[in-house]
Amino acid sequence: MNVIALVCGALFGAGVCLSGMVRPSKVLGFLDLGGAWDGSLALVMATALAIHAVAWRLVARAHRPPLGAAYPGAPSSAVDLKLVGGAALFGLGWGLSGFCPGPAIVSVVSGTRASLVFVGAMALAMYAYEQLDSRARSEDTP
Repeated sequence: MNVIALVCGALFGAGVCLSGMVRPSKVLGFLDLGGAWDGSLALVMATALAIHAVAWRLVARAHRPPLGAAYPGAPSSAVDLKLVGGAALFGLGWGLSGFCPGPAIVSVVSGTRASLVFVGAMALAMYAYEQLDSRARSEDTP
């Protein structure tokens, strides 16, 4: 399983590097609808969706996942404050920094200050959320 995870991670890393998505200028160019718009990210997203659609059809035919014991349950369809707040924070971070979490982690290898600051801030925010969420859950438990 570790080898499969390594191969998938390397494939993802190679893909975001080849597509230029580890460069914030590329992402910010996509978000600049009123200026020098760069639509190449739309092509990357469309390609990823097409691959996902084919993979989903192939995997859905199996009775159990090829690399696991069982399929996970259906995700929640509730639109709540956590979902909306998380989406807003993601969009704000993406638009301000030009980094998406996955490509940012890949770009840490380059050692650029921007990627190191982004990933550090992201890790700190994830830790803070876990601490606050576990505290809230323990207060809700009688």
